[in-house]
Amino acid sequence: MSMPSTSSDRVKVVSKLPGWLRQNLKVRTAQLGIEIQTAVEQGIAAWLGLASATTAVDTAGAESYSTFLPPAQWEEFRGIAEDRRVSLIQGLAQSVQLWLDTNPAPDVKRPDITRRIVVCNQKGGVGKTAITAGVGEALAEDSNTLHPVRVAKALAAALRAGEADGDTAGVGSADPLDIEKLPGLGLRVLLVDFDPQCHLTNQLGAAPLAMNGDSLTNHMAGDPKGDLRDLIVSVDEEHFGGRLHLLPACHDAFLLDVRLSAVRAREAALERALLPLEADYDVILVDCPPSLGLSMDAAAYYGRRRDGERPGQSGALIVVQAEDSSADAYDLLTNQIEDLRGDLGLDIDYLGIVVNLYDGRRGYIATSSLQGWIDIKDPRVVGLINDLKEQKEAVRMKQPLLSYAPTSQQAVGMRALTREIS
Repeated sequence: MSMPSTSSDRVKVVSKLPGWLRQNLKVRTAQLGIEIQTAVEQGIAAWLGLASATTAVDTAGAESYSTFLPPAQWEEFRGIAEDRRVSLIQGLAQSVQLWLDTNPAPDVKRPDITRRIVVCNQKGGVGKTAITAGVGEALAEDSNTLHPVRVAKALAAALRAGEADGDTAGVGSADPLDIEKLPGLGLRVLLVDFDPQCHLTNQLGAAPLAMNGDSLTNHMAGDPKGDLRDLIVSVDEEHFGGRLHLLPACHDAFLLDVRLSAVRAREAALERALLPLEADYDVILVDCPPSLGLSMDAAAYYGRRRDGERPGQSGALIVVQAEDSSADAYDLLTNQIEDLRGDLGLDIDYLGIVVNLYDGRRGYIATSSLQGWIDIKDPRVVGLINDLKEQKEAVRMKQPLLSYAPTSQQAVGMRALTREIS
């Protein structure tokens, strides 16, 4: 162990630390939001205050590790380690483990009221399904593992730059300097495939529900054939640890609007069906069909703000593309939501606009359309997802994007989007 360089108040200490212990330290400090060198300093201080050394830590395979510590503390540590007849490497490992033991991982922060996110747009082909899956996956990722995330200020700065100079061609690029490793959110998530085309179901490798069996449509129409929980399937348990579930779709949803026309209080039909499931989940995301019918009314009603729920927790997440037809569909959708707001006296929050499948190389149509979305201001753009191959590959492989390509630019963007609306 050596001290190759010094500063006015700290000294750089070079030692060795086992890889697993270093990783645990990185994750825990990220979870608690403190600097690694502060944690090491606290651990050494606590170790020095003990009457004797703690249980030995396995330091086999330890690799070079450096940090900055107060010089006086480091000198005291050397002396105490010698008195206790432990190596400096072992003493450092014990100090780090002591800090981990006395600073446990925080509990996952769960909402008081289950959040309901309605992913929608009347236009098909904009990628609502990909956004629904990506946000759900990001919400469910392991809170004890670090994942690459594009920092929110990077998106905001890029959008401001594009707004200022009119050049948005590079807005979607991810500079490695704008990426940080953050713990997953660790939430319990239910993805609801509300589209009769069953895209979400198929993309995640599940089978659409049989036409002659039970389905969400039957429960909404007041004709259930069993417990809705029995239809739910787990998504990639190995990666998401049983926190990510899917309620598959059935092709009978093509008849939903017709069946809802005979149901009393039909706007609340989706809520009546899903309400019994809410105690099992922190967030429920609904992948809406490209429709402005009664089913969309029911989805928007389900996403309304409930009593005691703070603004921006639940609501409509609108997915668009940087082209003109998305703007026309956006107007139709927001008009429908505004009508519901007025007719039923509802608080339906907009969670933001996601510009999906963006490619600045398409020229003026793409860049000017993106500028148009930026100019809306309310709701604002909360996510920009590039049109890259990893999402298409994940769909072909019937795997979640964030487990198929967890470090891809699209995965990084999905996590950033998720934190923008969390």
